[in-house]
Amino acid sequence: MEIDGSTVMVKGSKGTLTQTFNSDISISKEGDVIKVTRPTDNRDHRALHGLTGALVANMVIGVSEGYRRTLELVGAGYRAQESDGNLVLQVGYSHTVEITPLPQTALSLEGNNRIHVDGINKQAVGELAARIRRVRRPNAYTGKGIRFAGEVIRLKPGKSAGRKA
Repeated sequence: MEIDGSTVMVKGSKGTLTQTFNSDISISKEGDVIKVTRPTDNRDHRALHGLTGALVANMVIGVSEGYRRTLELVGAGYRAQESDGNLVLQVGYSHTVEITPLPQTALSLEGNNRIHVDGINKQAVGELAARIRRVRRPNAYTGKGIRFAGEVIRLKPGKSAGRKA
């Protein structure tokens, strides 16, 4: 890990991340501990203090372990394929939808209805996973669509549920 003023560069087994932070917050390395300090107790400095600490921690975890988001395709005929490093989705539209991975991210498939987004940058992994989910959000009535693994969709009652006989 290298600190140059307000720029931090973290190297690890998975890669290298560099980020520039607000110059009001000071970042130092004391042995194996990264110390983030703020100049005053202003509200802005307190907010930047927490943000900077969390971002540095995310960088360290990213280059050492990496991040993974998993998405599931739920619906009859919904499937995903890989083609030239891109992801091709068939999710009920008249056409296929092609998704290109962002820098520092990788896409992999498990079967044809489970997508894994891997990378060292937590923000990029989350953004790509959100873009894929946005292609076909889960339907509130049937539950069909693209959802995060473990996401619980509360289904609404249909039209006939409100009627009384």
